[in-house]
This record gives sequence, C-alpha cells and structure tokens, in this order.
Amino acid sequence: MDRSLENLTIGAFAKAAEVNVETIRFYQRKGLLPEPDKPYGSIRRYGEADVTRVRFVKAAQRLGFTLDEIAELLRLEDGTHCEEAGSLAERKLNDVRAKLADLRRMEAVLSELVCACHARQGNVSCPLIAALQRGKVHQRA
Repeated sequence: MDRSLENLTIGAFAKAAEVNVETIRFYQRKGLLPEPDKPYGSIRRYGEADVTRVRFVKAAQRLGFTLDEIAELLRLEDGTHCEEAGSLAERKLNDVRAKLADLRRMEAVLSELVCACHARQGNVSCPLIAALQRGKVHQRA
C-alpha cells in the first residue's frame, strides 16, 4: 500500500485523484463517495481506497456512464456481479451505437447542406437557413 496515499486532507486527496476539491464534494453529495468522519476538533482524512474510488468514477464517466449508472456499478464493485455489470455495459454500448448512428446521419445531412451552400450562386437564399426555417431537415436512414 502506498503510504503517501493515506491520511490525506481533501486538497491532497483531490490532487492524488487528479480532480478538484469541488468534484470530491459533488461526488459525496451524490452518494458516490463516502464522507469520512470528522474527529472532534480535527479535519476529515482520506486514503488510498478513496483515491481508487474517484479514479473508478472518472474512468466510468469517460466511457459515457451517467452518475446513476456509476452508482449502480459501485454497488456491484466487489466483482461478484459480473453478469449484472455486463448487462449495464451492454445497455451503454447499445446507447453509444445508437448515438453513433445518429451522428452519422447528422453528418450526412450537414454535409449535403454545406455542399448546397457552397454550390449556390446569385441571390438565392441559403439552403442551410432555408432548410432550418422550414423545419424539414431530413436525415437519411
């Protein structure tokens, strides 16, 4: 165990976890991170387990998990619920794939509109503005 990651103040904890202090407090309010006891007349101290937990939360966020989904993953964190965690990850993967499909359709429509804008000549109204005003921007399936 890394002794430098024990008995940390909130500032040192935030630095070790590579987040800011407000992130620590936010995670505590959301129930993602326990708030340690505050000994009478002293300050709260954090340890390696807290740093590991924050790193877990940040890694899950980078994969697109919401804070609610991360709370569920933390509930399963003992590693004995792989099937449940896998199901949650599979739902997230399906969401990501759907978003990618939506982004591809958006890209195709925007590409067509940009080309139409570049191809216009004279005092013709802008195809992009006209399409948006009509509300008739069709995405290819």
